[in-house]
Amino acid sequence: MEAEGRAAVLVYDSVDRERFLREIYPMRKPAVLKGIPLGSCTSKWTVDYLSTTGGRQEVKVHVASIPQMDFINKNFIYRTLPFDVFVKRAAESVHTEYFLSEDEKYYLRSLGVDARKVMDNFLIQVIGRKRVILFSPQDAPYLYLTGDKSEVLDVENPDLRKYPQFAKAQCYECQLDPGDVLFIPALWFHNTVAKEFGVGVNVFWKHLPANCYDKTDTYGNKDPVAASRAMQILDRALKTLEELPDEYRDFYARRMVLRIQSKSYSNHYK
Repeated sequence: MEAEGRAAVLVYDSVDRERFLREIYPMRKPAVLKGIPLGSCTSKWTVDYLSTTGGRQEVKVHVASIPQMDFINKNFIYRTLPFDVFVKRAAESVHTEYFLSEDEKYYLRSLGVDARKVMDNFLIQVIGRKRVILFSPQDAPYLYLTGDKSEVLDVENPDLRKYPQFAKAQCYECQLDPGDVLFIPALWFHNTVAKEFGVGVNVFWKHLPANCYDKTDTYGNKDPVAASRAMQILDRALKTLEELPDEYRDFYARRMVLRIQSKSYSNHYK
């Protein structure tokens, strides 16, 4: 069984704010934006510059023996390193000092403390090259989700015997070079593969009306209020079905699934 073919993410040159808001943003699809003036960072942020400027501040990093980090089963360990040491190690192909193996991989998710989830996002590739694979929220049924993460770790060579439905998911991909900006709409799933040592900067913003968000959720980590409420109702409904014998529980659970499937909103954002 083979997975669906891949589609290229659309690329736009010389995009200013007005064009982005008028032509690209309303489509609610990923887009690579080239030629945006980012200043001197694309040439200035070398390994030496970052390690010198970043100093000795300690950061918690992910360390794994393979490039594919599994954020469900946690196939990595957390270790703390001074920032300058981390940068130098991350830029090495083979390490003389290491935690797991001489070719271990390092990932620093953020220098901040707020990992944001359900918001629109600009991924700005400052240095290095990165390949990004994305999946539409419409393909969520095929991604074997646990929470907001997919169980399919290697999207390049998925195990379709274990994850047969994954073959139905439409994959979008692009390569980001220094200075490229990738627009990732909220709810789109994405997987990144670094081709070399690189630094990316994420810029998030809330695009829904303010009353859609939890007022206590400053950084957009939580699902929209209505979505959270709906999931709580669903959990209660499933809990109620447990009062029935197996045959009845299965029958009514299937009716619930069919009712949900019949209420499709996909035409609103195709």
